[in-house]
Amino acid sequence: MAGRSALINVMFKAADAASRRMMRDFGEVENLQVTRKGAADFVTRADTNAEDIIREELAKARSEWGFIMEEGGKIEGAEGAPTWIIDPIDGTTNFTHGIPHFAISIAVMDAGKITAGLILDPARNECFFAETGKGAFMNERRIRVSGRRQFSDAVFATGIPFLGRGTADSDALFISELDTVMKKSAGVRRFGAASLDLAWVAAGRYDGFWERGLSLWDIAAGYIIVKEAGGFVSDFQSRDKALETGDIVAANSALHTPLLKLLREAKDKA
Repeated sequence: MAGRSALINVMFKAADAASRRMMRDFGEVENLQVTRKGAADFVTRADTNAEDIIREELAKARSEWGFIMEEGGKIEGAEGAPTWIIDPIDGTTNFTHGIPHFAISIAVMDAGKITAGLILDPARNECFFAETGKGAFMNERRIRVSGRRQFSDAVFATGIPFLGRGTADSDALFISELDTVMKKSAGVRRFGAASLDLAWVAAGRYDGFWERGLSLWDIAAGYIIVKEAGGFVSDFQSRDKALETGDIVAANSALHTPLLKLLREAKDKA
């Protein structure tokens, strides 16, 4: 895989090891034991198995580093050491329903900054990765955000509120946002895995993405991959605080500001 540093190799090895077990589980998804972690938020054996494999592989390579994990919580590393941010299966609901659209997401946070990210889509055998100042890649190919400049030609991705996520007010806001963007664009997609939404923005498949209320592990890897692919990432107020707030808007340079403007208009109408 071209462009891989020693760090990216470590991340890929961990994700690849987890993906092999994950795909075997996916092939037997009807037999998985699934428990509720919260309303419409499933945890499977595959989720916890994948996280265990990733943590063990990364710890072998960087023993002093800390962890922030969706399932396992936070593990402190040595003072001043970087932190791994792990989502073992982003798109768990897709996974448990036999829908082949989910990903492993691993990022590195060093001194409060995301410095590397990797998103592995095991069903498509696509690996997206980036490091600060080194560009973004998909497998062996350098990737860039799309060059579309007209909103009417653009396709966007988003996340839709579901059971246990959202309130009457937030649902009304989302419906207003969706209605506003749909009327101005070539289409809006909802595939159910924020990490892949961001990876696909970086690869130019989507022209932009927005969603509210995400967790750090959902967006950390995608955040740097989009930026290194030449895209813009912010919160809904155009600040570089998406990682803090969990509210994210990502797009190419021509469409980021127009998308933010439409989302503000939608909020005023909601």
